[in-house]
Amino acid sequence: MTESGPQQGTVVLDTTVATTDEMGALGARIAAVLRAGDLVVLTGPLGAGKTTLTRGLGAALGARGQVSSPTFVLARTHPTTTGPDLVHVDAYRLSDPVELDDLDLDWDASIVVVEWGRGFVDGISDDVLDVEIVRATGADGVDDAEGDPDDVPDEPRRVIVTATGSRWADVSI
Repeated sequence: MTESGPQQGTVVLDTTVATTDEMGALGARIAAVLRAGDLVVLTGPLGAGKTTLTRGLGAALGARGQVSSPTFVLARTHPTTTGPDLVHVDAYRLSDPVELDDLDLDWDASIVVVEWGRGFVDGISDDVLDVEIVRATGADGVDDAEGDPDDVPDEPRRVIVTATGSRWADVSI
């Protein structure tokens, strides 16, 4: 990173995560650098581990309540014991970025994590932490017995974390 910080898409981490436990641990590692006003965008196919990563974030932040996919409610706010609330958003069912604005989220006072957020959060912040999770070729996203596509059996995933904006200057994950 340069002294002024990443301007457009500086990869700050490119790693392989082998298990769901490791995905949760990566979430905790990312949580260690987050503060109020941060926007994290999660991208990956069904079953990639977006919610598992968010659970790790929530656990590390001391989020109250179970962190689960907010697919049907679109957004869940989890008060934390350590600082700003964790707001977990699922943009999968949204058809237009205006619908995200209609959720009336507290972007400045919270840590906001948006699953399926690419293309929906443009313009909300100049400082974005983008986490892309890539499943192995041939992975089918089959749901587990409880129906949560992010709780599929362990398989390696590549995780690429890209930082955009001056907020991420001198921040390492």
